[in-house]
Amino acid sequence: MKNVLMAMAMMACTDVGAQKLADVAQYVPAAAAVGLEYVGPTARHPLRERILMTATAYTALTATVGSLKLTVSERRPDGSDHRSFPSGHAARAFMGAELVRTEYGWPWGLGAYAMAAAVGIQRVAGDHHYLHDVAAGALIGVASARVACWLLPLERRLLGWDSPSVTVTAVPAYAPDTHTVGVAVAVTLH
Repeated sequence: MKNVLMAMAMMACTDVGAQKLADVAQYVPAAAAVGLEYVGPTARHPLRERILMTATAYTALTATVGSLKLTVSERRPDGSDHRSFPSGHAARAFMGAELVRTEYGWPWGLGAYAMAAAVGIQRVAGDHHYLHDVAAGALIGVASARVACWLLPLERRLLGWDSPSVTVTAVPAYAPDTHTVGVAVAVTLH
């Protein structure tokens, strides 16, 4: 572990290394939200619900960030393109951090938020974004996670995950004039 940390620190000392580190680090909080339970703390939701919340949050985030990048068309500080606002890296990192906080509480959430902040700082320091790009990305990331948490009960019902039982009713049918036999089936999720 010590060698891995040393390698990460050495990579972070170069512009290219810091960029590559931020490219990976933006996904670490979301991965932690899904899998942290397997190395220690107890999650509030089962695995399939954590995966569903993460997927829902990513969907909301991607739609919002993508739409704003196309609509606002702000030039990056380094001049490379016109997709500076908002920061997708910061949005993804802060989305994951909020999912960690929601799932495992503030002690774990603080670490995830620290990593998300480091990603945002690198995006500004590396001249990829302005501070307001990162702030907007962070806000979108947290809001996307909150939307996913809010939608979870509805998604559970839609997927039948809240149903302790399923009732299946079958009614046979016969049409004597055509000699046709059929069955009507109704499935009710309670």
